[in-house]
Amino acid sequence: MKLLVTGGAGYVGSVVTALLLEAGHDVTVLDDLSTGHRDAVPAGARTVVADVHNAADVLTPDTAAVLHFAAKSLVGESTTAPAEYWRTNVAGTLALLEAMDRHGVDRLVFSSTAAVYGEPASAAPLREDDPPVPTNPYGAGKLAVDRMLESWAHAYGLGAVSLRYFNVAGAHRGLGERHDPETHLLPNLLRAALEGTPARVHGTDHPTPDGTAVRDYLHVADLARAHLLALEAAVPGTHRVFNLGTGGGHSVREVVDTVRAVTGRPVAVHDGPRRPGDPSVLVASNERARTGLGWEPARGLAETVADAWEFTRARAAARETA
Repeated sequence: MKLLVTGGAGYVGSVVTALLLEAGHDVTVLDDLSTGHRDAVPAGARTVVADVHNAADVLTPDTAAVLHFAAKSLVGESTTAPAEYWRTNVAGTLALLEAMDRHGVDRLVFSSTAAVYGEPASAAPLREDDPPVPTNPYGAGKLAVDRMLESWAHAYGLGAVSLRYFNVAGAHRGLGERHDPETHLLPNLLRAALEGTPARVHGTDHPTPDGTAVRDYLHVADLARAHLLALEAAVPGTHRVFNLGTGGGHSVREVVDTVRAVTGRPVAVHDGPRRPGDPSVLVASNERARTGLGWEPARGLAETVADAWEFTRARAAARETA
């Protein structure tokens, strides 16, 4: 199929693009490179450097579907600069949908987030029918897009699938996390392992077995594979929502211990206070994705850490020889 991938120069978008190309699809990547990297776009994809608001200039009537990753994604920044998040994530998606409608493109897979759920009332795995109560503009904007897609499906016959990510980690075929600033736990721990500098743990007084927050860590390749299945599951006139996670969680301490075991290095950590709004436990129920998409994760935490560690070392070696 001829496909458009918005945000395909970013972390998840680039890995999904790689899998789409491997499956034989014709892929165009649309990315403004504000946070993505041109060299992360896999060979074989056409790259158009432009804003998602200008998707109408890239779409053609023979485009079969769009996979939409283009977004701003820093939770903290969304609270201090909400206008940018509503403009890019919500208004940008509206512009994309209008362009799709004009060109007769009727299938979309959307990169949503567990942030739509806010702070869960219990530690039970979150289901798609649990009430969404976002606590920041980033989560609120993603939820607004989910609702926009539902109305678009009803009114215009769009076939849309929203995939709500929990904690994505790992690397695949030389593609990994390259955020600036980096706010995710695993790449920061691996940088600490590489450089011998301490990493910070946010909160040690959570009501969990070891006092640190528990999260559901999903390998990026497993996540990416779900997008190809979602592409096939996008049925005109319907909007479907799926959580993507392993169905289990690991505490920050467990992740630190796994990093030490995988790298063989004594990673030092400094304990700090909780960050405001940080849930103690955030774990996905993936039952709907298993039954509705035929998807299940294949990789565990140790393999996720090992792949991310290989990527981290390769990036460091490339910088040294540059």
